[in-house]
Amino acid sequence: MTGTYIQMAGALTFVLLLIFGAAYVVRKKQNRLDLMSLISYQNIGPKKGVAALKIGREVLILGVTTNEVRLLKTFQDDELDLDESGGFQSKLERFKKAGAINN
Repeated sequence: MTGTYIQMAGALTFVLLLIFGAAYVVRKKQNRLDLMSLISYQNIGPKKGVAALKIGREVLILGVTTNEVRLLKTFQDDELDLDESGGFQSKLERFKKAGAINN
């Protein structure tokens, strides 16, 4: 009788470890897929702001407050000129290439 309880407890422990292990792997894999990324966020007041969020091939402009998140506009990825680097140096280089800045 005691052997049956030990066997049942061992099987239950194995199943629980299997579930937690699967959840850990799924969570790690989900973070690596980069299905969604925050492009930019601009504060416009206390606990209020506008966010640009890239999901797949779409860019969503969202109004964010403490009570709600509202979709303001949706763009396709090819409609916008998004820099992955997005820094000042890359913008300066684009102006130089366009001939707007003379050295």
